Amino acid sequence: MRLKTPRVPPVEPDQWTDEQREIFGGLRVNGRMLNIFKTLANHPKLGKRWLAFANHIMGKSTLSLRDREILILRIGWLCKAGYEWGQHVQIGLECDLSAAEIERIKAGAEAAGWTQAERLLLQATDELHTDAFISDATWQGLARFYSTEQLLDIVFTVGQYNLVSMALNTCGVQLDDGMTLDPELCRFGQ
Repeated sequence: MRLKTPRVPPVEPDQWTDEQREIFGGLRVNGRMLNIFKTLANHPKLGKRWLAFANHIMGKSTLSLRDREILILRIGWLCKAGYEWGQHVQIGLECDLSAAEIERIKAGAEAAGWTQAERLLLQATDELHTDAFISDATWQGLARFYSTEQLLDIVFTVGQYNLVSMALNTCGVQLDDGMTLDPELCRFGQ
């Protein structure tokens, strides 16, 4: 984790206003309220608007769950976002990614074992992270495998989780119970 304690303290559900309960109350995962939502409870109007977009990415995207998680894990890794990585390792395992593939995401497109489409997803994520732009060669390669809607979902998925990673890192959102910080991300803490 970048920060050992939160800069923006999470608001516990028993302290929530009616507005906070209305927006975040139904967002439990395995019966638990995640720290990201307790942190966003500090700004319910922002949280409400962000959730609409996040719900598209996580539930209405035209990408397969596997492709979505490859993108999210790669940008989370590139952003050194311990919370994001930890959450999406768990989600990725539920979305047809193996532990070995998740480990390989750290190495990126050049790692052995990826399909051509998966290599291009990883390459596009790297390009968006470093240059905020997908090169013509990568875009044309992706267009052989993905529709226009899917191409847009690729860009917006990486952008969404780049934003989320920035917020998690900067706010100091701490790991939820049961999550493990990847040892390679420990070196970025303060």
